[in-house]
Amino acid sequence: MRYRVLATLAIAACFWLSGLLPAAALTQIRLFDLSYTDCPAEFDNMVTSGGSSRAATCYLIEGKADNHSGKYVYDADVYGRVYDAKGNPTMQNRTRLGSIEEVPPGVSDFTLRITVPASQELPLQLKQFKASGFSAKVRRAFLN
Repeated sequence: MRYRVLATLAIAACFWLSGLLPAAALTQIRLFDLSYTDCPAEFDNMVTSGGSSRAATCYLIEGKADNHSGKYVYDADVYGRVYDAKGNPTMQNRTRLGSIEEVPPGVSDFTLRITVPASQELPLQLKQFKASGFSAKVRRAFLN
């Protein structure tokens, strides 16, 4: 009797997990032809940290995303390193820069907004950019 209950629970767990498996498969996205421009004037150029404001500059990083999976990729996290003209990191201990909501199959354009301290010297250097996302929209389960 105990084995039958365990077998039933195992089968139920497999069916439950099978609904999550498509979202669990990460798809790698190659990012290339990167450049940056100043944000449009309507973006705020101040960043708040610890209750104090310090001057910052907003930039839009633009480039191409190469999704060779043949499927749409969702919620692709973008990772990369941004350095100033002297090779100093603009974002200490931070490589995740944002995300791309949807990446269609093939090569497509993307834009990502970043904010860096205004004291960083230009030009910025964009290095080691890549992205990874999911082949299905991520479902979030909240347990009470």
